[in-house]
Formats: sequence, C-alpha cells, structure tokens
Amino acid sequence: MKRILVTGGAGFIGSHLCERLLREGNEVICLDNYFTGSKQNVVHLLNNPYFELVRHDVTEPYFAEVDEIYNLACPASPPFYQYNPIKTIKTSVMGAINMLGLAKRVNAKILQASTSEVYGDPKVHPQPESYWGNVNPIGIRSCYDEGKRCAETLFMDYHNQNNVKIKIIRIFNTYGPRMNPNDGRVVSNFIMQALKGEDITIFGDGKQTRSFQYVDDLVEGMIRMMNSEDAFIGPVNIGNPGEFTMIELAEKIIKMTQSNSKLVFQKLPQDDPLQRKPVIDLAETILNGWNPMVDLNDGLQKTISYYEHLLCSEEAI
Repeated sequence: MKRILVTGGAGFIGSHLCERLLREGNEVICLDNYFTGSKQNVVHLLNNPYFELVRHDVTEPYFAEVDEIYNLACPASPPFYQYNPIKTIKTSVMGAINMLGLAKRVNAKILQASTSEVYGDPKVHPQPESYWGNVNPIGIRSCYDEGKRCAETLFMDYHNQNNVKIKIIRIFNTYGPRMNPNDGRVVSNFIMQALKGEDITIFGDGKQTRSFQYVDDLVEGMIRMMNSEDAFIGPVNIGNPGEFTMIELAEKIIKMTQSNSKLVFQKLPQDDPLQRKPVIDLAETILNGWNPMVDLNDGLQKTISYYEHLLCSEEAI
C-alpha cells in the first residue's frame, strides 16, 4: 500500500484518479479547494477508510508523509481559468513550488499534469513532445498556457538541481462523466445544449479540430507514467489521436441524443487553437504499449447518459 496525494482530487479527472488508486489498494489523500472541483465527485469515496478529503489551496504549503504526488490542481476550462487569471497562474506556479518542495522533503515521486495547451496554436501538426509550441504570452489564455509551461520548467529544475523524482505528462482534451455541465468545454457544452434542445454554439467556422480522450484512458496513462522507470521523466503526450472537427462532433452528438438542435456560429475567441492532435508514439513505446481503448462513440454515450441522469435529477427536485 502506497500513501498517495492527489491535488485537485475532487475535480473531474482527479476524482476518477482517486477512485482508481483506492481500487488498487492504496491510501489516498484528496486535496481540493473546490474552486472547480466538487465534493459531490468524491462523496461515494468518503466511507472508504483509506480515503481522506482535505480542503486546501495548493498556493499554500501542505505537509504530509506520502510516497507519491499527482499534481492536478488548476482550473482547466477557459471560462473558469479566465475568471481569475492571477489566481490561475498562481495555482500553476506556486502550487508546483509547494508540491515540489513537499516531494523534496519526503522523497516522494511527483507527477505534473501538464497540458496540450503548452503547444498553443500549433504551427506543427500533429504535435510531438519535441515541439516547443506557439503560445501568446499576453493573451486571455496565457494565465493557463504559460502557467503550465512554467510549472514544467520548475519540475525540470527541481529534478536537475535537487534530484526530485518527477514525471511530466501533457494531457490532451479529455471528457467523461463528472465533467461540470457548465464548465464551458466543447463536449459538455454540446451535450447539454443537445439534451435541452438548444442551439449548439460553434465558435469560428467549425473546421478547427480537436482530439478527444475518454477519462479512463487518461487515468490508465497517468498511473503507467507514475510507475514507469525513474530514468524516464517525460514530458509525454497522453491523448487520443483521433481528430474531429467541431462540426463533426456537434453532428455526432445531435444524432446520438436524437436532438432537434441547430448549429449556430459565433466569433472564434482570441488564441483559440485551430488544430490539436497528439503524437503518442512515445507513450506507446515507454508506457508498456499504452493506447487509448475507448472509442469516441462509446465514450460519448457514457457521458451523455451521465448528463441525462443529471438533468433528470434536477427536474425531480
């Protein structure tokens, strides 16, 4: 049994990770300040004697004896991270410093949940880990993009200067149950609009692309990365290389929900990437053949069912 700290553990991805780590027989400390996370995401874990839920902000130091740290804490959807951009960049930078300091003190291995946003609006397609990115340092998305880039730098510097055992993954668009229905990301937006019979809002011409990864595939990749040889620190892309335009995604969701929703187009936000697709050769090679297993149709069906249940619960109230 390992004692594992998950920051942002009550969030969408963090809650699935906590669940999986407990299922594998570990003791888990879930740290969250509930800015975007929710106690509802982990309430089913509270009766587990090996699960501890702590309300804490990673911009403040935290002390615990742990074997591993998964550093997920940071709002990830544009409406949330742009709501308080200073807080967002503090969470990425000061949170990384505090968690790296903890890892150094207790000799824990620490994994940084970085993002495909470090590639910005890429001029290289698809994106390998060797690509340095095309990021606007002073745009409305910079607090998140540059915060995550700086966190990667801090992880490398703590590793090189202090021999901290680090792992860095770059997460591409991930979806699944427990996504906040109002978080402003494309999958949740489209599904909720379709289920409510509202117009589906597409920004730009709808021809921009994304690659969508089901949350279970991400969690598998994260755990394999944490358990990989210490010599391999990353960064490594964790994502699904299937590539879809926004129009294709919207039409697929309309069909699956049997909705009468129509597509409406609005202006593309500043610095919104036009293409996003991971090269996952490194993950496949290093992480024991890791490969995304959940097809988009199957993953969307599970996610749609989750939101249908949410809407039914709201109507019952």
